[in-house]
Amino acid sequence: MVHVIKTRRGVASRLGEEEQGVDAMQPEPLTVRIPAAIRMTGIGRSKLYELIQSGDIEIVKIGAATLIPVDSLRQLINRNRR
Repeated sequence: MVHVIKTRRGVASRLGEEEQGVDAMQPEPLTVRIPAAIRMTGIGRSKLYELIQSGDIEIVKIGAATLIPVDSLRQLINRNRR
C-alpha cells in the first residue's frame, strides 16, 4: 500500500508501508532551544531566563547556541507539581 503525504514544504511524497511511522521512531531530542522550551512549558521568555539565572533550569552552551536539556524542563515541572 502506498500513501501520499504532503510535507511541510508543500511537496508531496510517497511512503510505502515499511516507511510509515518513521516519525514515530525518531528519538526525543536531548535539548531544545529557548523558543521550543517556552512552547513546551508555557512559561514566558522572561520567566524562563529567570529560572536559568537562578539555576532552576540547566543550560548547555555550544558556540553561540543556548540549549536546554529536556530533562531539566521535566525536573522543573515535577518539582513544582501540587
